[in-house]
Amino acid sequence: MAKALVLNVAIDVITMNEALQQIKLFIAMRQPRLIATANAEMVMLAQSDKQLADILAAADMVLPDGAGVVWAARYTGQPMPERVAGYDLVQRLLAEAVVHGYRLYFFGGAPGVADKAKEVAQKRYPGVQVVGTRHGYFSAADEPAIIADIKAARPDILLVALGVPKQEKWLAAHLNELQVPVAIGVGGTFDVMAGLVPRAPVWMQKIGLEWLFRLLCQPSRFGRMLALPRFVLCVMSSKKG
Repeated sequence: MAKALVLNVAIDVITMNEALQQIKLFIAMRQPRLIATANAEMVMLAQSDKQLADILAAADMVLPDGAGVVWAARYTGQPMPERVAGYDLVQRLLAEAVVHGYRLYFFGGAPGVADKAKEVAQKRYPGVQVVGTRHGYFSAADEPAIIADIKAARPDILLVALGVPKQEKWLAAHLNELQVPVAIGVGGTFDVMAGLVPRAPVWMQKIGLEWLFRLLCQPSRFGRMLALPRFVLCVMSSKKG
């Protein structure tokens, strides 16, 4: 797959439909694969976090999750057909799971959130197999039991919502042991599915203002949102360079 370099992070040049087809191929191949959903915040973290940067470089797919990443690729003269939002990808995967019999495991979020997301998934996609859930509050001592539970559930797709970069680092550390064909870091997807956080209106998503909607709904995100103007300035500086 073609890649676009955004501040030295390689992002797949891919559409939603192409990403779904690639994930189906990964499942059929039965080898553990790591998929990251990259937004501006993740790219900025990778500038100072070498471990995260190395994980992204080795990932099997790095999807253009954020509008900022799509803008940055295009601004620097690299093709990027569309945004592949993590939340939307999960919804498409749940629908595909019903058709193909894929098994999913939800790991992450506050206590009860993954369970609620499972309930919503089962109502929205009748017949979907969510074969396990586990909240994201744990210590190192809990990890063997978590890994054992995931392995026993035998999911085809593991969705991990521990936040960036914890989810990517956790998956990279345990990917081979888990032996799940597709593992994806999905950030706040369970919170949105569970109804704890509203999704931005479609018109805001289309014009790249989902970040503003999130900030209005969650003012506590202000510190994290400071990564956005820094990201824009870094991209503009990199183009001049």
